[in-house]
Parts: sequence; structure tokens; C-alpha cells
Amino acid sequence: MTKMTWDLSEAPESKAHVQIAERYGLFIDGEFRKPQSGMYFDTTNPANGTKLSEVAEAGQADVDAAFEAADKAFAGWSALSGAERGKYIYRIARMMQEKSRELAVLESLDGGKPIRESRDIDVPLAAAHFFYYAGWADKLEYAFPNRTPRPLGVAAQIIPWNFPLLMAAWKIAPALACGNTVVIKPAETTPLTALKLAEIIREAGLPNGVVNIITGAGATGAMMTNHEVPNKLAFTGSTQVGKLIYKAALKGNKKVTLELGGKAANIIFDDAPIDAAVEGIINGIYFNQGHVCCAGSRLFVQETVYDEVIAKLKKRMDNLIVGDPMDKNTDIGAINSQGQLNTIEKYLEIGKEEGAEMYQPDCDIPSEGNWCRPTLFLNVAQSNRIAQEEIFGPVLAVQTFRTIDEVIDKANNTPYGLSAGVWTDKGSKIFQLTKALKAGVVWANTYNKFDPTSPFGGYKESGFGREGGMHGLEAYLTF
Repeated sequence: MTKMTWDLSEAPESKAHVQIAERYGLFIDGEFRKPQSGMYFDTTNPANGTKLSEVAEAGQADVDAAFEAADKAFAGWSALSGAERGKYIYRIARMMQEKSRELAVLESLDGGKPIRESRDIDVPLAAAHFFYYAGWADKLEYAFPNRTPRPLGVAAQIIPWNFPLLMAAWKIAPALACGNTVVIKPAETTPLTALKLAEIIREAGLPNGVVNIITGAGATGAMMTNHEVPNKLAFTGSTQVGKLIYKAALKGNKKVTLELGGKAANIIFDDAPIDAAVEGIINGIYFNQGHVCCAGSRLFVQETVYDEVIAKLKKRMDNLIVGDPMDKNTDIGAINSQGQLNTIEKYLEIGKEEGAEMYQPDCDIPSEGNWCRPTLFLNVAQSNRIAQEEIFGPVLAVQTFRTIDEVIDKANNTPYGLSAGVWTDKGSKIFQLTKALKAGVVWANTYNKFDPTSPFGGYKESGFGREGGMHGLEAYLTF
């Protein structure tokens, strides 16, 4: 097969309109403060290793101050009418839209994802969540009829590095709509859009202390989850850390929502629209460099169309562009950190040692920064570690199946239960699979589609609780 190549001119997104401070403090009680710890850490561009800014590292005194501010602000914020709270949330959404170009560039610079994804998915979807929950703020009694919804109090929220701004919106917007106050911590490798959101919140005139944004690493997160003030813990991240947070929640008698890891099955039947399915496979695993908890990292192809699917998949992979996240032509950007790249490379070696056949396109990658070519493993066994463990990178493990019952058994043979995909021309198969698959979200003839009106969450070691839709409101209410 002749490899098709495209000679595309560079199309870099401008950074001239983006303002990055040399040093950021902690956003507590409506203002940026120097950390009482006196500690700062660098945040860098994973595409080239250059330093972007210095960010405060919150210590125990800083965490205490953030929770004190949130606790003090709760009485006034929860006493506002839902309509008044909705006005603030709506204002934040509009300002995010106005600053969307700046937010998109910051997300790509700090996180490594292609600018097309930041611009067209992350930022618009984050604003949409604020718009959606602004509309619910004065309608809680209609969302939960014959009940008396009341806010929980102070929410401690910890978000990951793969979708920093979007995860902040998922957590902050419903909490505010329900009348809660918030202390939130972004991941240490991607704090810049959360800090830009703090600037937007201050400019929007949100009452002081309603949202507090503090930065730091795992130690800061542990101080938050073990603190006596919060009534609610919300975490998105690894299953290992999620288990520790759940223990802290049980000890403190706190309400908790956990959205953890995944190892999703993407299932292709022989009656599927193959070309569309191949695009779904690409989007399912190579979107955001595979840094997606619901990534379709296990591909199950019915034997009768296996050769066709793999041939078309390899051809499509050959045309993916790996490189500068700020270039609008780029399909796969930089791996978020050197540590994550090391993890991915470890699994590539494991896959080969287990006897799987590895395929990577012969594409150019930059000499500096953190990069991984899109990867495909064939002849994968159900027991292989690359088919069982979350890699969180652009790595796809392929297996075959003959019957519906067989693929259901294989797809459910995982400790995770976050998401899945089904590709078929038959609606009856779709309904059979959606009932049988132990996954919180099952996409049919599409993949990675999100909407603020739709709940998202998992089962088993993928966590519990739902974010999005009315389910996302319930997580921040007591009755």
C-alpha cells in the first residue's frame, strides 16, 4: 500500500494576545495572595520544556485560610436567591467566551494538547457547563419535586491535568448553582487556566470567598481531603488516589464523588459503517494524546472485518500529524509530562515483551519535548497488561471476537467501568450492548461526545457519582 503524505504549511496560533504572569499567588477570599509557605514551583510547556511561570505551592496555613474563606462566605452565598446566583454563573460563562482565545492558548501551552482541541472542545464545553448550571440555579425545586434541596456547605474539589479548564467547570458550576462554596485545586502540571479562571471570577464580581483556587501537588490535595471544614469531596483522577480520598471521606463523614480511571472497550461489528468507525477509533484513543479517562483504549473487531478495519486504521494513523500543539494542523500534541511519557514508554516495552505486535507510523516528531507516536498493538491477549491496565497515552490494544456474547464477556472483563463504544447498523444490537456492558457511558456509532445536559460517571474502580445534567446537581445537595 502506497503511503499518502500531505505537505502542509505551518499554521501556528498567535500567542500575542495571551498574558502570563511571571509568578502566580493563591486565589483566596477574592484576591491573589503570596503563599504563607513561601514556596513556588515552575509550570512548563511540555512541547519544549520552557518555563511558563512560577506558581504558589499551598501549605497547611494556606489551605486553612482557603477553607476559612469558603466557610465564611457560605452563609451569604447560600442565602442569595437562585436567580441571583444564576446571574453570577452566567456572567462567568460569558466572560469565558470573551476570553476563549486566551484560554485555549493557555490550555495548549500548559498541557500540550493541540490548539484545535482546546479551541473547539475544551473551552466551549467549559463555558457551556456554566451556562447550563446558571439556568438550573433558580429551578432546583423543579429538578427535585416533592423534596427540599439544600446546599451541602463547602466543597473541596481536586481536578486532573488532562482537561484542566473543563474539569474545573464540571465541578465549580453545579456547586455554585446549588448554593455551595468551593476550594478547588488544579493539577500541579496544568494550573494556568484555573488561575486565569480565578481572574475571570474576580472580574465577574463573585462575592469574596465563594470560589477559592489554590495550587500545589499531592501533599496540598491531601491537606484538603483531610481538612475538617469541607462537607463534600469531589475528585477526578487516578483510581489509586481516589481510594485514599474515599477513605478520608468516610473518616470525616463527608459526601464524595469520584471519577477515576478507565479501560474502555470500543466494539466494531461487521455491519458497522467501517469508515466512520475508523474515525471513531482514532477519536476514541488518540484525542488529547490518549490522556482521557474514557479513552477507547481496547478495540474489539469482529473477525469478518478485522483485516479491513486494521488496514484502514493503519492508513489513517499514517496521516496523523504529531508535533507543535500550537499548530492548527497538529493532530497529536505533547505528552503532558516527562513522568507520564516514562509510564507510556514502560507499557510499550511491556506490550512487546508480552508478544503483541506493535505498529507506529513513521512520522517525524520534534527533537525537544515529550512525544509519543500513535501506537497500535495487534495479537493482544485478554490477560495482557496492556489490555487490563490504564496506560493514559496514545496506545491502542486490539482483540477480535466472533459473537455478541463473546465480546460482552471480554469487554466486561476489566476492573474498570467508565465508558464503552458500539459500532453497528442494527439498533437492536445497540440496545442489547448498552444493557449488557458494565459502563457508565456507552456511545453508539460515535465516541467522546459530551454535553452539559448528560450525566457522566462510572462503576467499579472507575468511581461513583455523576457529573453533568441534573445528576450533577444532586451531588451538591442534601434533602
